[in-house]
Amino acid sequence: MIDFATLRKTFAEFSDGEPRFFRAPGRVNLIGEHTDYNDGFVLPVAIEHETIVAIAARADRLIKIYSVNENAAAQFDLDEPGAMRRGIWLDYVEGVARALMRRGVVLRGADLVVESSVPVGAGLSSSAAFEISTGLALSAISGAEIDRIALALAGQEAEHTYVGAQVGIMDQFISALGKKDHALLIDCRALTAENVPLDTSEIAVVICDTRVKHALANSEYNTRRRECEQGVALLKKALPAITALRDVSTEDFAEYQNLLPEPIRRRCRHVVTENERTLDAARCLKNGDLAAMGELMSRSHESMRDDYEISCRELDIMVEIADDCDGVLGARMTGGGFGGCTVNLVERSALDRFRRKIMQEYQKATQIEAAIYISEAADGASEIKH
Repeated sequence: MIDFATLRKTFAEFSDGEPRFFRAPGRVNLIGEHTDYNDGFVLPVAIEHETIVAIAARADRLIKIYSVNENAAAQFDLDEPGAMRRGIWLDYVEGVARALMRRGVVLRGADLVVESSVPVGAGLSSSAAFEISTGLALSAISGAEIDRIALALAGQEAEHTYVGAQVGIMDQFISALGKKDHALLIDCRALTAENVPLDTSEIAVVICDTRVKHALANSEYNTRRRECEQGVALLKKALPAITALRDVSTEDFAEYQNLLPEPIRRRCRHVVTENERTLDAARCLKNGDLAAMGELMSRSHESMRDDYEISCRELDIMVEIADDCDGVLGARMTGGGFGGCTVNLVERSALDRFRRKIMQEYQKATQIEAAIYISEAADGASEIKH
């Protein structure tokens, strides 16, 4: 985790100002994958890995930022927009600043030092934690009170415009609005959410990082979006009122799926059934039925592997090992796919055995050393009084 004394010292070497500190968490999605950009439902939790920003206002209009993780500094002028999609980490910061300004937030110049404990490339939303923490910090130092949903939308806009990733709203939403000891059932169309209690007294949320990220991820993500849009267009012939796959029930899909060619049929089947699984999973958590929740997670992985085709050999191996462990209630890939992490519900009494088995058998099968994180559900973005 991040050491505040070291971060404060680093800031003092970078700026003469007196810093305030802000944080935003990464996330792991329990269920509801690739449903957010289909106006559907997701059930993520904020995790204890987070991005922390030290910030002080400047007298001019410059934003100067130093990334501890990148060991690099950069800057931009609030009055002179920079080029979009440069492919550098500064895109996330400038992107969220411009999005806030378009929402009427009058920003001041500032010095920022940023450090993150969210693993990069693991599918745990390091980018959203970066966007939301810097967005909150820039707003606060400028004396602006920003609605948390507006902050999440600004982070999403940064991804769309400055980064060039057509992401859904889930990652920024949970980073901004997560609640300790709860999952968040997000309606990605209405931009509303319900806090769902997550009792981890007997079970743990365990994240297993495959340590791989295949190059297919970005291109296939955009392809899946197009396939879903094509599916909606074809299903409109029978269901003219629909505007997204969220509007298609499992009964509708069973009746009209023959309107869809392959692989569009399978893509749409995943989204339609995943929305149903997500709503069922939220009910299971509310009722304390973790065994049923685990079964839904397993079916979700099968759907992503076979219908949406976004898993990969390493993810499937990780899930298969977990499924063979005593005390595991459910296991599935989480995130965009083609690498990254699995999320597992594991009885606390079985944690040590689970860790050993995953580490040993995954390395034997792939020659890759996995990383394992255990996290409680954390709060969303906030100022840290330190």
